[in-house]
Amino acid sequence: MRFRDFYHRLVFIFSINWTKTLYFNFKKFPFAVAKKCPIYFYGRVKFKNISGEIIINAPIQSGMIGFGQSYEIISSSKGTAELNLEGRIIFNGHTQFGKDYFIYIAPKASLQMGHMSSLGYSGKIICYEKIVMGDFARVGFESQLIDTNAHQMINTLTREKYPMTVPIHIGNYNYISNRVTILSNTITPDYCTIASNSLCLKDYTTFGQNILIGGVPAQLLRENISRDWSDEMAQLERWLKI
Repeated sequence: MRFRDFYHRLVFIFSINWTKTLYFNFKKFPFAVAKKCPIYFYGRVKFKNISGEIIINAPIQSGMIGFGQSYEIISSSKGTAELNLEGRIIFNGHTQFGKDYFIYIAPKASLQMGHMSSLGYSGKIICYEKIVMGDFARVGFESQLIDTNAHQMINTLTREKYPMTVPIHIGNYNYISNRVTILSNTITPDYCTIASNSLCLKDYTTFGQNILIGGVPAQLLRENISRDWSDEMAQLERWLKI
């Protein structure tokens, strides 16, 4: 048993990209924080730009934020993870990003991650204005959150220009399944479940809490339904915290 524990400890240690981890922490934080390495990078990652700001609104612990963390059933990686941080990321607690993530935070934009929020394998976050994820907002693999149209759209009759960016707000205790696309103007209530392959692009809080939405575009599918957070919260805290 001691040998097994030692072996698993070694596997964990060698799974961390120490070069990128140490460089990032000492680049972004004061020495007193950086020496604790609150952010771990696992595997290969490209830093396209890390000139932005990192804020942690929680007690500092080693590895409390994991980029490329292996917590899903998918264990292999394509090595395509990329971080482009020109704006600000605010962490309000422990956070997991799965393998092969793509994250772009534009200048003056803000991404806020709640405690025990996550972005699954091959997930994408493209933030030009503001994206907020609540506590225990869990996003499945190959999903994406994008708060911009990327290109200016106009009314061809009136020549009115439509907003290019509108914030996204994901509520607390949201369970977002795989291959979900969440676009600008999306607001979800607490205890919301989003079905696989759905497209979200509006305010769903009028449906109340404990709802299942899904489809293209997403609509209310069922009321009085939720992931069993009372049982799962402790398990997530136990197994996903480093």
